[in-house]
Amino acid sequence: MSGANDDGARTVETLRFDGETRLAREDRVVAETPVALLYNGLSFAVMMATPTDLEDFALGFALCEGIVENAEEFRLVDRTEHANGIALHAAIPQARFDVLAHRSRSLEGRSGCGLCGVSSLSDALRAPRRVGAGPRLTVDEIQNGFARLSRSQPLNAVCGGAHAAGFVVGDTVLVREDVGRHNAVDKVVGALHRTSSHASPDAGFLAVTSRASYEIVQKAANAGIAVVAAISAPTALAIEQARNAGVTLIAFARDGRMNVYSAPERVV
Repeated sequence: MSGANDDGARTVETLRFDGETRLAREDRVVAETPVALLYNGLSFAVMMATPTDLEDFALGFALCEGIVENAEEFRLVDRTEHANGIALHAAIPQARFDVLAHRSRSLEGRSGCGLCGVSSLSDALRAPRRVGAGPRLTVDEIQNGFARLSRSQPLNAVCGGAHAAGFVVGDTVLVREDVGRHNAVDKVVGALHRTSSHASPDAGFLAVTSRASYEIVQKAANAGIAVVAAISAPTALAIEQARNAGVTLIAFARDGRMNVYSAPERVV
């Protein structure tokens, strides 16, 4: 297997079966590697992620997990590549570090897991942050946002297997991709705060190419995003979390239809 390319894919050899035909060929698959997140030297979590846009990922993870309150409290000081993965070293204020030290650390986060750095049910089901007023959106604006998102996934177009998260404001969409749906959300939140235009989180909505799960709603609420729209189904806990946080949760947003499960007043 070759090394990861800049687009987040790897080239592998495969044997293709098509009826009676067998053909040796090369294929492109999404990259997945351990990414360790360390704060002031403390190893907090190891996430399985696609090794692209890692500066966005590091900042977005810290914001979405409530490790820091705002981007000004976060500084990525080093990126170290090892044979088995990548370590991202960040500096955070001492007060934030003291709180973090009480949470579990050095836990593995597989690509399907968005609840890393927790060791108890009370930590896993942390009360969400209440969001602000947020935008008022038409059905057409939401559907058009998904149409733009579907056209802005170069990694998935190359190899499939990648989720995307997009922050949609008007006719623009900021997109990040990853093997993990929650990692894609972290990346787009980080990118939102790192871009020079830096739209306010309450100016647009988060669109995800996955189901609407608990951790996606929690991350969005912690980031101050008031509207979350998913192309697939919601979970019961995601709906409960959205209602507690005041988040408008939209699911099954495809083919001109969608369901709104909480705070429907933002959809006009």
